[in-house]
Amino acid sequence: MDLIQQVNKERLPKHLAIIMDGNGRWAKQKGFLRAIGHENGTKSVRVTVETCAKIGIENLTLYAFSTENWKRPKLEVDTLMRLLVSSLKKEIATLQDNNIRLNAIGNLHALPKKVFAELNDVIENTKANTRMTLTLALSYGSRDELVNAIKEISAKVKNNIISLENVDESVVNAHLYTQNLPDVDLLIRTSGEQRISNFLLWQIAYAELCFVDVLWPDFNQNHLAKALIEYQKRERRFGKTSEQLI
Repeated sequence: MDLIQQVNKERLPKHLAIIMDGNGRWAKQKGFLRAIGHENGTKSVRVTVETCAKIGIENLTLYAFSTENWKRPKLEVDTLMRLLVSSLKKEIATLQDNNIRLNAIGNLHALPKKVFAELNDVIENTKANTRMTLTLALSYGSRDELVNAIKEISAKVKNNIISLENVDESVVNAHLYTQNLPDVDLLIRTSGEQRISNFLLWQIAYAELCFVDVLWPDFNQNHLAKALIEYQKRERRFGKTSEQLI
């Protein structure tokens, strides 16, 4: 029996986020160019997205390209952007067939015009889909997101649109890229690395963290199932005691 069938559909995370790490190392281990690793990583994206939609995950956010990734060699960045455009064109049918809405967060205007246009086209064409929201974090950095939110809130306070006394968590949430998404319940990072890498720092305040010792191109349905089963075994107290939960 596939492990995915052992996942309790009644205790799924409402928001699953994944740091897809290890494409470059996967390619290097096999003697390939890093670009080949990124190309093979798209297969894991497809499997993960389709599986999450089928089992009932409502929100899936994938860390696809960080603000720091712009510092990588131009050839690798160009390859990633080319893959993004081709994947969006290729996968729109999959998104439609699975009733998945595409969303994107980050400094999207920093993306090449062709990528930005293709991204917006898929977002527009899938906006009525309701089964799952797939969010791509592109040119995304959580510190940038928080700085932008602080600037926007400060300007509104200065112009008497918001009073300082009314600035609370809900106000901050309303000024984040993820304002229409719930907090992250489960964060998975592949490749064995155990760090957050400037990803959704505010949104993962009470998330369960799962570090998977497999490179992203090798991440499959069973790895996803194991992470979800592990998540379902954990007691989420949100500051309370175990007795209070009972």
